[in-house]
Amino acid sequence: MGKLHLSPTEEELLRQLARGSTLKTHRDIDGRKVCKLHPLAGPVIELEPEAVNHLKAAGLIDSNKKFPAATYLLTEKGRRLAEALVGGPVHPLSAKNY
Repeated sequence: MGKLHLSPTEEELLRQLARGSTLKTHRDIDGRKVCKLHPLAGPVIELEPEAVNHLKAAGLIDSNKKFPAATYLLTEKGRRLAEALVGGPVHPLSAKNY
């Protein structure tokens, strides 16, 4: 298996999740997706769906599959990578404690 390549945006998204931010994908009545990062402090940030899709495809995050707003959680693999990015243990929402 090759090395995982993440964009700076994807790495920052993992850091934000490690710090307790919440990532949600909202769907409107027409089925369009809007990805939003809800930090603990500060305004909501709208994200490009590609970053979220890449993290999901890499097995770093998974959603709770709720409609109309799915919450993304770090997988075990994602938690380990997030810890490496922030340089210590993290305590975000994760699939095992959600």
